Amino acid sequence: MRCRVKFLLGTYLWTLLVFIMAKISFMLFCQEEHPFALTDMWQVVWHGLTLDLSTALYFLILPFLLSIISIWYWAKWLTYILRGYFVLIAIAFALAFVADTSLYPFWEFKLDASCLQYLETPTEAMASVSSVYLVWRFLAIAIASIVIYGGYRPLMLHTACCSSRQWLELLVYILTIPLIVIGIRGGLDESTTNIGQVYYSQNQFLNHSAVNPVFSFLSSFEKTASNIVDYDFYTEDTCQQLMADYYTTTSVDTDTLLTTNHPDVIIILMESAGEVFAKGMPRLQQLKQEGINFANCFANSWRTDRGTVCTYSGYPSFPTSSVMKMPNKTRALPGIASSLQQAGYATTYLYGGDINFTNMRSYLIGTGFSQLIWKDDYKDDERNSAQWGVRDDITFKTLLSLIKHPSDKPRFIGYSTLSSHEPWDVPVKKYDDEILNAFYYLDSCIGEFIDQLKQSPQWKNTLVILLPDHSYDYAGANQTQPDRNRIPMVWTGGAIKGPRQINTICNQTDLAATLLAQLGLTHNQFRWSRDILSRSYQHPLAMHTYRNGFSVTDSTGFMAYDFDVNRIVADKSTDSQRLERIGKAILQATTKDLKELGK
Repeated sequence: MRCRVKFLLGTYLWTLLVFIMAKISFMLFCQEEHPFALTDMWQVVWHGLTLDLSTALYFLILPFLLSIISIWYWAKWLTYILRGYFVLIAIAFALAFVADTSLYPFWEFKLDASCLQYLETPTEAMASVSSVYLVWRFLAIAIASIVIYGGYRPLMLHTACCSSRQWLELLVYILTIPLIVIGIRGGLDESTTNIGQVYYSQNQFLNHSAVNPVFSFLSSFEKTASNIVDYDFYTEDTCQQLMADYYTTTSVDTDTLLTTNHPDVIIILMESAGEVFAKGMPRLQQLKQEGINFANCFANSWRTDRGTVCTYSGYPSFPTSSVMKMPNKTRALPGIASSLQQAGYATTYLYGGDINFTNMRSYLIGTGFSQLIWKDDYKDDERNSAQWGVRDDITFKTLLSLIKHPSDKPRFIGYSTLSSHEPWDVPVKKYDDEILNAFYYLDSCIGEFIDQLKQSPQWKNTLVILLPDHSYDYAGANQTQPDRNRIPMVWTGGAIKGPRQINTICNQTDLAATLLAQLGLTHNQFRWSRDILSRSYQHPLAMHTYRNGFSVTDSTGFMAYDFDVNRIVADKSTDSQRLERIGKAILQATTKDLKELGK
C-alpha cells in the first residue's frame, strides 16, 4: 500500500510543481511588456495555488484508478498504459505552456479553446510569426515534454507492489474518492472552481499569470467562437428599460457632410491602427485636419473577424462568439455593400491575404460584395511579398486602379490592409521599434494613395473612409485602460464639404447608419448602428467587448467589467454602476438578437 501511496502522492506533487514552474516561466518570458517585482512571483504562485491544486487532481484520476486495479492484479500492460498516459500529458502540458506564453503578448489573455479555430487555416494562423520563431517554440515544446515526462517516469517504479491487506487498502481508496471530487470541485460552496478565484490584483498581467493555462483551455470549450453564451442579467422589461433610446434606427434632421448623394465610396480598414498608433502616423493626422475627423470613435472588438462584421454590418461584437464564423447567421446580416448594391452601386472587396480565413469569403459574399480580389489574384512574387500575403503598397496600387477604372455605376470598395500585423514585416526601416515601423509604412502607403487619387478626376466624387478593424495592445496598454480601444475614423475625398471635427462618442458599428443616412438611404435593418449625426442620437455611448469581458464609455467616463471575476476591473467613471447595468443590458439584448438571427 505504501508504495502506491508514494506513487500517487509523487504524481500529484510533480504535476503541481510543473504548474508552478510554468507560471514562473510565463512571467519571465512576458516581462518585457509587463514588468513586475520579484515579490510578485510569490504572490502569483500563492494566489494561483488553489486552481493548480484542483487542476492537478484531474490528471490524477487515471493513475488513481490503475492503482486500485493493481491492488488485485498487476501486469506489464498497466505499466504501458501509465507510460503512454504520462507521455501524452507531458506533451499536452508542454503545448499548453508554450502556446500560452507565446500567444499572450499578441492576445493579452490566457490560453483558451478559441485558438483552435485558427488551426482551420494553419498557413494564415502562422503568418504572424517567422520560421525562426516557430523553430524555437517547437524546440521549447520538445524540451519541456522531456523534462515533464522525466519527472513522472521514476514514480512508476512504485506501482508494481503487492498488498496483504487488499480490502483495507480498497476501503482507503474509496474513502479518498469524495476528497478528490471535492478538491476538483473546489470545495463545498455553491461556486465551483473557476478562473476568477485566483484574481487578486489591479494589475491584469499578475492575475493572468496566476491562472492555470491548462484549466483555462479546458474550461473554455463551452465558450468557443461558434457557441453563443447566454447572458441573462435582467427580465426582458428591465433590459428594454435600461436600453431605452440608446439604439435608434431613424435619422432625424441629419447634419449633411457630403456634396453628393452618390459618391464613389471606399472604406479602408487599417489593420490594428488604434489611436495610440495613429498619433504617430503624420499623413493620417494631416487627413484629419483636411477632412472630417471623428475624434471619439471606439472599436467594438479586438479581432479582425469581429471588427470587419462590426464595420460593414453595423453588428455588435461578443466576448466569446465570432459572428463571422457562423454562416447560418451571417447570411441574415445587413451590409453596407448590399444596401449600396440595391441603390445601384458596383461592390468590390480587396484584401491581400487569404479571403477564406475565418470564413471571410462567405461573410463578404453574403453581405453584398459581388467581386472579391485577394492574394490568389496576384503574381507569385507579389502574393509572397509578406508573411500574410500581398504587401500593402501593392494592394494600394490595386485599389487606385479599381477606382480609376471607368464604370457606368457608382462604386463601393471595401479594402483591408494587412502589413501592420505581426510579424510586422515591411519593406522600410524608419524606426527601431518594429511595430511603430509597420504603422509608419502603412501611413506612407495611405499618403501616397491619397496623393495619387487627388491628381485623378475621380477625386472630386470620391469619399474615402479610414478606420481600423480594431486596436492593439502596446506599451503596456490593456483592456482596463480607457484609450486602449479609441480608434481614428476619418472621412476624406473630394465628396466632403470641408474640414470638420466631430467629438461625439461613437462606435465603429455606427459607421453603417451614419454613412447610409448621408447617402439618403434608409438604415432601419441595421438595428445596432446609430446615425450619430442625427438629432435622434441623444445618448452617446461606446460599447466594446473583449475575451470574456466588456467596457463602456460615455460622457461620465469609462468602465470595464470582467466575467472571469464577475466584477468591475476598471472604474474611471463618475457613474460606473450605471455603465455596468447598461453594458449588461446591451450584451443581453444583442446576444438574444444573435440567437434569433437567421431563424
